[in-house]
Amino acid sequence: MSDDIDNKLEKAKGHAKEAVGDLTDNEKLEREGRRDRAAGEAKEKVERAKDKVEEGIDAVKDELGRRDR
Repeated sequence: MSDDIDNKLEKAKGHAKEAVGDLTDNEKLEREGRRDRAAGEAKEKVERAKDKVEEGIDAVKDELGRRDR
């Protein structure tokens, strides 16, 4: 759960930097914001994929456990 919160915070930080950079015409800050936001989104996708793999492993273990009985 902590990773999920960290990823959302990173995305939010990116959005904020991007907005401030846009308002102040600071292209460097805008780029940093886009990079932070993209990193947060990528990490969220990795976490979702990891969760799906773990669910699949658990399902296989459950099925194998039933077959052994």
